[in-house]
Amino acid sequence: MDKFSFIANAHVSYIDELYASYKSEPNSIDPSWKEFFEGFDFALTNYDVESSDVASSSNGKPQPKNGALATPGTIMDMEQLPKEIKVRALIHAYRSRAHLRSKTNPVRERRDRKALIDPEYFGLGSEDMNTEFQAGNEIGIGKAKLSTIVDSLKKIYEGPIGFEYLYIRDPEMLDWFKTKVEKEALAFNPKVEEKKRILFKLNQAVVFENFLHTKYLGQKRFSLEGGESTIPFLDAVITTAASLGVEEVMIGMAHRGRLNVLANIMGKTYEQIFSEFEGTAKPDLTMGDGDVKYHMGYSSDIVTPDSKKVHLKLAPNPSHLEAVNPVVEGFIRAKIDTEHKGDKTKALPILIHGDAAVAGQGIVYEVTQMADLKGYNTGGTIHFVINNQVGFTTDFDDARSSIYCTDVAKIIDAPVIHVNGDNAEEVVFAAKLAAEFRQKFSRDIFVDMVCYRRHGHNESDEPKFTQPELYNLISKHPNPREIYVKRLTERGDIDAKIASQMDAEFRQLLQDRLNMVKEKPLPYQATKFEQEWGNLRRSTPADFDQSPETGIDEKTIKVVADALTTVPKGFKPIKQIEAQMKQRKDMFFKSKELNWAAAELLAYGSLLTEGKQVRITGQDCQRGTFSHRHAVIHDANTNQPYNSLLEMKERKGLFQIYNSLLSEYAVLGFEYGYGMANPNSLTIWEAQFGDFANGAQTMIDQFISSGESKWQRMNGLVMLLPHGYEGQGPEHSNARPERFLQLSAEYNMVVANITEPSNFFHLLRRQLAWEFRKPCVVMSPKSLLRHPKVVSPIAEFTSGSFREVIKDSAVDAKKVKRVILCSGKIYYDLDEAREKEKVEDVAIVRIEQIHPLPKKQIIDVLAEYKGAEVVWVQEEPENMGYWNYILRLLYKELPMDVVARKSSASPATGYNKVHVEEQKTIVAKALKLK
Repeated sequence: MDKFSFIANAHVSYIDELYASYKSEPNSIDPSWKEFFEGFDFALTNYDVESSDVASSSNGKPQPKNGALATPGTIMDMEQLPKEIKVRALIHAYRSRAHLRSKTNPVRERRDRKALIDPEYFGLGSEDMNTEFQAGNEIGIGKAKLSTIVDSLKKIYEGPIGFEYLYIRDPEMLDWFKTKVEKEALAFNPKVEEKKRILFKLNQAVVFENFLHTKYLGQKRFSLEGGESTIPFLDAVITTAASLGVEEVMIGMAHRGRLNVLANIMGKTYEQIFSEFEGTAKPDLTMGDGDVKYHMGYSSDIVTPDSKKVHLKLAPNPSHLEAVNPVVEGFIRAKIDTEHKGDKTKALPILIHGDAAVAGQGIVYEVTQMADLKGYNTGGTIHFVINNQVGFTTDFDDARSSIYCTDVAKIIDAPVIHVNGDNAEEVVFAAKLAAEFRQKFSRDIFVDMVCYRRHGHNESDEPKFTQPELYNLISKHPNPREIYVKRLTERGDIDAKIASQMDAEFRQLLQDRLNMVKEKPLPYQATKFEQEWGNLRRSTPADFDQSPETGIDEKTIKVVADALTTVPKGFKPIKQIEAQMKQRKDMFFKSKELNWAAAELLAYGSLLTEGKQVRITGQDCQRGTFSHRHAVIHDANTNQPYNSLLEMKERKGLFQIYNSLLSEYAVLGFEYGYGMANPNSLTIWEAQFGDFANGAQTMIDQFISSGESKWQRMNGLVMLLPHGYEGQGPEHSNARPERFLQLSAEYNMVVANITEPSNFFHLLRRQLAWEFRKPCVVMSPKSLLRHPKVVSPIAEFTSGSFREVIKDSAVDAKKVKRVILCSGKIYYDLDEAREKEKVEDVAIVRIEQIHPLPKKQIIDVLAEYKGAEVVWVQEEPENMGYWNYILRLLYKELPMDVVARKSSASPATGYNKVHVEEQKTIVAKALKLK
């Protein structure tokens, strides 16, 4: 068999180049290679190359035994290297690739992944095993025999834990992690009390599953059987994190094992869970439709074995796997920003993944990519994968191309710990290491617990249809608790008496549960945010008859205007911004008429003076897609940013505006989570174009539109979706309002298309003026941002409220023969043509809020135009836009026709000339022009 050096498997000339770079500038190369080359130089300096180590060719020159892979005279010539360097190369190889050979699979042998870490690959043979090498210092065991070094490496790296970390580029982080792995993994031996705690948590996990399996045979519960070590893992993470300063933990997870986590980590009583299974829990349907038992959220306060109090939350989630991830991150970020005063070490997000989902769902990549961005950083997430090796019925071979389901971790240099789920102590070691790493470095870490699923995808499913061989093995396999009891007893870690005592406790616990012995629920104290949510109420239909007063006084306008029109001394913006700043100043102090951007920024500034928070994220939102907002401006010479509202002296609330990564799904989910946590934050997500919002459709369908009904969770999130037909083609015209309106019912959210800056101002302020919270979807303008008629006098900001319907004040009601109902930009096209053509018998009424539909206001306005025909006009195709919704809600009271583009598969034409003609036709037909 050919002998291949581990290092020689890399490209030879490339490694020579790396070595040359190292010689000229040691810090210019990857830290792991730098360390290897340091060892190489150390050995060259301290050891001679023995002639016996070198094979000769017929011409007397050294002949490599590795064939063409190693060139004589280069660093790659393994056969010529001193043995000391070869041992260092072996250690480097173990650190880099031994995870491929670690014994992490509890039910079957792992595949040969070509780890290439045997000593013979490094020119080391049995004759070297008794030789002592200084390289032993590398792994903390001092100068040692090669056999001892190899045994230590096997114990650290080839045991039930596989470590992936050598790609970490931060030298301090890499060194810390390596030391933890190599020093503490070898020495890890929990105290007796800790071992009893691990066994106790395993007992709880197994009891719970036995209880449900006995009591509710065949009912769906998505059991944790085979992955019971999840419970000691979470217990150890929370305990360790609490000892390092964490006060609050939020868990996001799917259905697998969720009920077990609720019972044995969150402290939800069996009685509560039992009533949900029995159906004896009385749902309050006045509060919404509810959800299945394995989707609901929960909160509790627990006390760790170290007497630290921790607030725990389990996020409610849909069946859409991994969709809850950004929601958890956003929730935790809101808590960090406000309750924890920016201290990220006090709140910890834990995301529990399935192996198929973490590899297959793109949202995982998006959320991982957010990890270190200033707008989304939460101080590091602990990712825990319950890897049961099958996704429903799909083998992992069909579920991913990568070797590991966790390979997404490498994009952010997050270390990965692969651990055998049958080895409870090693799982706990991984938990502690993960918590310590997160608290020290504020970075993400992944723990991949390889286990199995005792039953099918759910308990009524037959897994042997698709995995007969695997499930034959699983059926004979003892559970992690049985394995741990046996291991403890055999090792003498706890004597037979303690083992049998805990076994008796286990049996009693199971019997108590089956007998439904009452448990005492954990005491619970509401957090600051929860108390503030408690001060709000649920909405009633009457709340939508008339909007609350949302005007502000002139003094506040001046305060915000000064902030928006002043830059620091020495700050030099580009000329176009100087012109915009002058225009802004003129609007506030001369013409006293505000355009869209000025009205919007005034709304934010006014809320900040009241102590409310404003958070806006989205692609390019600091400037605005259409270069209108300029909430953050930049110095032309230094590129230094200046955030006017953040620097406002009278600001009492937090102001955040972040350009997002190029994602819709994860970013919208993050902001939903933020809004779910903080009732006093105006939380806004702006799409670059409204057309792109459907990239986040899962968030819209499963959380925003239905979250209050399913989980009784209010949310005041605002979505700004640029919308309007201006000849920009099918992907830059339509935010799909019909989809939001199809989802609209039971006053679940606001859908609006607004035409006046002051009305937008009042809508934004109404979000926090209401005594309840509702998501709000705005079809926001594009061309109207600069339309000369789209301005509002200052007087409209100092009094009044949001106007759901805007009457037509330009015509004499007695002359009107036709009333046009419309929403959004089309109003200005109609008004312009009406003025130009001197049409006096058509009134144009604007519906600014489409849901909840202000039906009473519409009917009252129309009563002024006696005998006039009513027509709905929209620029969207007839099968899109608002028409179907309007027809459905008004057909009984108002017979009306529609003027729109023809029904179409695509939202808009790609040809500008065609667009112009279509728009003219709509206007002409609506106004009855020839």
